[in-house]
Amino acid sequence: MRNQDWMGNVQDKMVYLQDHLNGRVPWYAEKGKYIGCREDFWVSGFWPGMLWIMYGMTGREYFRDAAWEWDARLEACFVKENNLHHDVGFQFLPTAVIKYKLTGDEQARRRGLLAAGFLAGRFNPAGNFIRAWNQDKTGWAIIDSAMNLSLLFWAAEETGDPRFAHIAAAHAGTVLTEFIRPDGSVCHVVSFDPFTGKKIESLGGQGYDGKSAWSRGQAWAVYGMANTWRYTKDGKFLEAAERVAGYFLAHLEKSGLPCWDFRAPDREAEPLDSSAAAIAVCGLLELAEAGTEKADFYREAAGKLLGNLELRCGAPGEASWEGLLLHGTGHRPAGEQVDVSLIYGDYFYLEALARLEGWGVKIF
Repeated sequence: MRNQDWMGNVQDKMVYLQDHLNGRVPWYAEKGKYIGCREDFWVSGFWPGMLWIMYGMTGREYFRDAAWEWDARLEACFVKENNLHHDVGFQFLPTAVIKYKLTGDEQARRRGLLAAGFLAGRFNPAGNFIRAWNQDKTGWAIIDSAMNLSLLFWAAEETGDPRFAHIAAAHAGTVLTEFIRPDGSVCHVVSFDPFTGKKIESLGGQGYDGKSAWSRGQAWAVYGMANTWRYTKDGKFLEAAERVAGYFLAHLEKSGLPCWDFRAPDREAEPLDSSAAAIAVCGLLELAEAGTEKADFYREAAGKLLGNLELRCGAPGEASWEGLLLHGTGHRPAGEQVDVSLIYGDYFYLEALARLEGWGVKIF
């Protein structure tokens, strides 16, 4: 795509999608047409995040105007029955927080801090973890939350209140001890006793099983731990990010792309996950920016992974084909969203392209 005016290609697709969404929240696309979901669903921030990236890259008011209302729409979910949970970072970082960074809008700042307060309220001090999901999952935590911690770190910097950062660092510490294994593999879900904080077991979640290595979870951990290091400058988080990145890169398929789970039986017969690759590219670029002696290695690894992603998973160039990437895997154990375009895969792919073009504004 980059060799064929990728920016123009992406702009055409995004304008087409914006003009045809009719306000819907895109989630996954089969045969090039995005299917919508609820506004309170965890993916609802990624499409507006793509719009904000394009505004930042091009300065086109079309993209700013299309993105402008989304943080208000998401805030409205708080005052009605909803299923908001640990993923409010995915929803408000690419909407309210980036809107505030790019435009200085004070209402966007307020909405970002509202979401941060909500996320901080999910912290369980007995086990030092942020609770995942709702209903009966009172003692569950998941690796995805490593990415949502940036909302808390931003709130601490924005308000001068260190409690947000204390919570984020405490949860990140639990990720190190309970999610990331010595070999750099990562489990998806850990169950704790919510009263004592004692670990009960590791669960497969969207991975193959509790002992497997779900590739998107690996990517969340690479990027999330690298971000945590950026905010804290605590070397143990950088070491963890590098360890998980090493496992990720060492277990790619012959195609140079990740299977949906690195420990799934008969991996060659299993689907890839382009979204895991796109997230990992961003995480590797974050590691490259850490400025260690491995910076060139991570930058080169990110470029190679991105090249393989574009070669094997690039979507057709026509604007009417709404996705940017093919061959994403959402929830393989449930048989859902297998071999599709995923809005979060498209988002992180676009973020990676923007970063490589020199766009330096941090969303996560």
